[in-house]
Amino acid sequence: MHTQSISQLARSLRTREFSSVELTQHFLQRIKQHQDLNAYITVTEELALAQAKAADERLAAGEDGLLLGLPIAQKDIFCTLGVKTSCGSKMLDNFIAPYNATVVEKFNAQGAVLLGKLNMDEFAMGSSNETSYYGVVKNPWDTTAVPGGSSGGSAAAVAARLAVCATGTDTGGSIRQPAAFCGITGLKPTYGRVSRYGMIAYASSLDQGGPMARSAEDAAALLQAMAGFDERDSTSVNQPVPDYSAGLDNPLAGLKIGLPKEFFSDGLSDDVAQVLQDAIDEYRKLGAQVIDISMPNLKLAIPAYYVIAPAECSANLSRFDGVRFGYRCENPADLTDLYTRSRGEAFGKEVKRRILMGTYALSAGYYDAYYIKAQKVRRLISEDFKKALAEVDVIMGPVTPTTAFGIGEKMGDPISMYLADIYTIAINLAGVPAMSVPVGFSNGKPVGLQIIGNHFAEDRLLNVAHQYQQVTGWHQQAPDI
Repeated sequence: MHTQSISQLARSLRTREFSSVELTQHFLQRIKQHQDLNAYITVTEELALAQAKAADERLAAGEDGLLLGLPIAQKDIFCTLGVKTSCGSKMLDNFIAPYNATVVEKFNAQGAVLLGKLNMDEFAMGSSNETSYYGVVKNPWDTTAVPGGSSGGSAAAVAARLAVCATGTDTGGSIRQPAAFCGITGLKPTYGRVSRYGMIAYASSLDQGGPMARSAEDAAALLQAMAGFDERDSTSVNQPVPDYSAGLDNPLAGLKIGLPKEFFSDGLSDDVAQVLQDAIDEYRKLGAQVIDISMPNLKLAIPAYYVIAPAECSANLSRFDGVRFGYRCENPADLTDLYTRSRGEAFGKEVKRRILMGTYALSAGYYDAYYIKAQKVRRLISEDFKKALAEVDVIMGPVTPTTAFGIGEKMGDPISMYLADIYTIAINLAGVPAMSVPVGFSNGKPVGLQIIGNHFAEDRLLNVAHQYQQVTGWHQQAPDI
């Protein structure tokens, strides 16, 4: 059962080949068998079986829907009523969400079954899922390697078939990079396309929720459920939601693909570059035209991001003070001691590092020199994308410079860790959509191709990815576990 796609499972549920309860029990058993991957923080077995039973009743009454009765999992950054929502942090280890995030509400309305909450880098800060209070997630293709981050639990769970599909969030590559490392399909939508209400904030102008699935076809079904305007989210865009599955089969003849020379520089490993070139050649066979382009400000993305994101992190995480909810130190001497020890004891090293960086960048005397200048650079990067996407339909390139690196390999070198996101960060700064598609392997580890489009062109990206997946089988590969 765990090898079937969303559409195949939906068909099997409709024809009563098996029930949602049976399907859910199957996945719960797989989760127990593969606890060593550490993909889940919380498994909601009782809730899942209750939701599966309710889904079976809806199916028996003749109700239809692609996600009805399907076992999915949520990244542990989405508030879920009555379930621990930890954000991978000691700070929220005792936090039981009193409401549902909009994304969770939407899946509940569709009749999806919640298997549990997935492991992640603490407060979504990390590129390897090693900063989680609950321990590192292991890559199912190579358990000595990281799965990527911050949505590493989501990527590992989907790759290992411990959930049909999952949600993730992407602030600087946190859907696409783990999707590439784990050989699945991950989509970061246009900023504002998916509601951020109930999604615990890291960097509010960059965070975006999105689907993580095995294929573009499955991702389209997930995004259909997730997307849409939400008046409770001030950053939500009131834009019509198209039928993301309707254009999947459109031919690619005449498609213009832009290859930025800045993406294919010395920093890209030769083995990854060769796999990507083979994928691009496949697109040529499908009738696409490949055009070399230049986006000169891409090199400024990393420094701009690591001023803007920590600044917003500093502001967002100021609410975690030991007073209202979350971790509270024992026997504080006074209010200052309460603040200092609660935050000092509950936040991990990477979170503390980014808070300090952001507070410094926002402080008097440095705000203009760092934060304002970074925002000006952000505008330049956005203009690069605007100009490029006026000439081509999509932009393609690497998701990561290398395949998945070893657990512990970069933890002592924050700069090296930050550079793991060198090809993904600019997309968040510009707010455009992008996705990672599995296109092959190097030394037994998956390689992802990044496809970038114009604002609200998710349907085009999904079409481009789906057509490639119709003539290749990389998205069907699964680790032997």
